Amino acid sequence: MNRALRNDADRIIRDAIAAVQPDAAVSRALAGRAFPGRVLLVAAGKAAWQMAKAASDCLGDRIDQGVVVTKYDHVMGPIPRCECFEAGHPVPDENSFRGTQAALDLVEHLNAEDTVLFLLSGGGSALFEKPLVPGKELQDVTQQLLACGADIVEINTIRKRLSQVKGGRFAKICAPAKVVAVVLSDILGDPLDMIASGPACPDSATAKDALRIAEKYSLRLSEEAKRLLEVETPKVLDNVETQINGSVRELCAAAAKTCRELGYEPVLLTDQLRCQAKEAGSFLASVLQTHQGCGKSMAFIAGGETVVVLTGKGKGGRNQELALAAGNEIGGMSSAAVFSFGSDGTDGPTDAAGGYADGDTKGTLKEAGILIDDVLKNNDAYHALEKTGGLIMTGPTGTNVNDVAVALLRG
Repeated sequence: MNRALRNDADRIIRDAIAAVQPDAAVSRALAGRAFPGRVLLVAAGKAAWQMAKAASDCLGDRIDQGVVVTKYDHVMGPIPRCECFEAGHPVPDENSFRGTQAALDLVEHLNAEDTVLFLLSGGGSALFEKPLVPGKELQDVTQQLLACGADIVEINTIRKRLSQVKGGRFAKICAPAKVVAVVLSDILGDPLDMIASGPACPDSATAKDALRIAEKYSLRLSEEAKRLLEVETPKVLDNVETQINGSVRELCAAAAKTCRELGYEPVLLTDQLRCQAKEAGSFLASVLQTHQGCGKSMAFIAGGETVVVLTGKGKGGRNQELALAAGNEIGGMSSAAVFSFGSDGTDGPTDAAGGYADGDTKGTLKEAGILIDDVLKNNDAYHALEKTGGLIMTGPTGTNVNDVAVALLRG
C-alpha cells in the first residue's frame, strides 16, 4: 500500500465528513423561530440522532416530546424528552415499524397551533416505515429492488405506495398541525419527494410510474401490493414548510478544499454520479491513466450514488466495489489511488464506510491467489479489501449526504 496516498485519503475523508455535520444546519433552520403551541419532534434517518440532539440543544424544554428513529448503533446517548429507536437499514424491520408507530402515536390529536418539527435524513425510507402490506412482504420487495440494480428514485417510487407514512402521508396524519421539515439530502438533485421517500412532501411520481417500474424489474408482488401501486399518493399539502440543509454538493466541495490544501489540483467531475459501482471505478481508473505523467498532482472528484447488481453472495457495498474495480485497472501505477466512501459511515450491509485501492492492491491480492475479476463477480469486495488494508472505517458519522469518490494522482 502507498502509505502517503492512504494518509491523504484519510484526511480528505475526515475533513469532508466534518464539513457536512448536521448540527449547524439544524441550528440555522431553527434560529429566531417562535412556536405558538406545542412542539413535537420526530427525527428519522441515519443522521436522526445528531439532528435531534442539535434541535434539543437549540430549543431545550420548548420541545414537549420527541421520537427518534435511526440505524443500529447510531444512538449516541439520551436526548431529553425524546424516545430513541434503532432499526433496520437498508431493509426495514420490526423496530422500524415500532419506532414509526411511536411517532404516529405522538402526532395524533394535534391542533392547528401545534408544530411537528420533522428532521429527516437519508435512510429514512427503511427506518421510518409503517407498511400497508405485511412486514415480511415489504422486506422481500425491498430486497428485490436492491438486488436488481434499481436506482433510489425507482426504489422509493415503489416504497411510497406500500406505506402509510411515505409520499406525503405522514404530513396528512399530522394535520391540522404545521410540519416544519429540516432535510439532509442524500439524493442527486435534492428531490424533496424522494428523500426518505418524502413523508412530508407531495409526491411527483404517479401510479403509472410505479407500475412501469414493477414491470421493468419483474417484481414479485402480491395482489394487494399490485392494487396499492395503483393508488395515488397526496399531490398537495398545505401544512408543510421545508428547508434543505446539506447535500452531496457540499461534500464534494469539502473534499476539493482538502485536496487543494494537500497540494492536489482538484477537478470536480460530477456531483450527479449514477451508474454501476464497478463502471464508476473503471471510469476513474481511466481518468488516472489519461493523466499519468502530466507532471502535477491532481484529484478527480465524483459525488453521487452508484448501484450494485448482485451476481454473487459475497460481502461488500457500492463504495467498496467501486474502489476495488478501480484497483483492478491501476495495478502497477505507483502514484495513483482511488477511494470512495459513504458520508454516513456505512456502505451496504457492512461496518465499513467504503474502500481504498492503489497501484499495489491488485498485486497484493494476486500474490494471495485472489483475482479481482472473481471477487467482483461474487460481490465480495469487503474481504478482498480487508486483506489489503483497504477498508475505510469511520464508524457512524451522524450525517448522511450521499457518497463521494476521489481519484488521486501524485505528480
